Amino acid sequence: MTVTEAFGDVASIIAQMAPEKIAALKAPKVMSEQVEQLVYRKKQGIISTEETAELERFLGLDLFIGLAKARAHQLMAK
Repeated sequence: MTVTEAFGDVASIIAQMAPEKIAALKAPKVMSEQVEQLVYRKKQGIISTEETAELERFLGLDLFIGLAKARAHQLMAK
């Protein structure tokens, strides 16, 4: 099993718990602002190693939440 498959499996389990709540998830404003700042720093070429790792963790979390939301929408469509 790959990490992506594991994310998908866990996202499916979470989506089944409360599809409507999962589908409505939004990142807190402070988190969105932090990601925007990190992306800006990366584009400018001024991002540190620690910031790059932080950005990668945020992007992994975004992938996971996106998978859960997609599964939730599929469940609600049935």
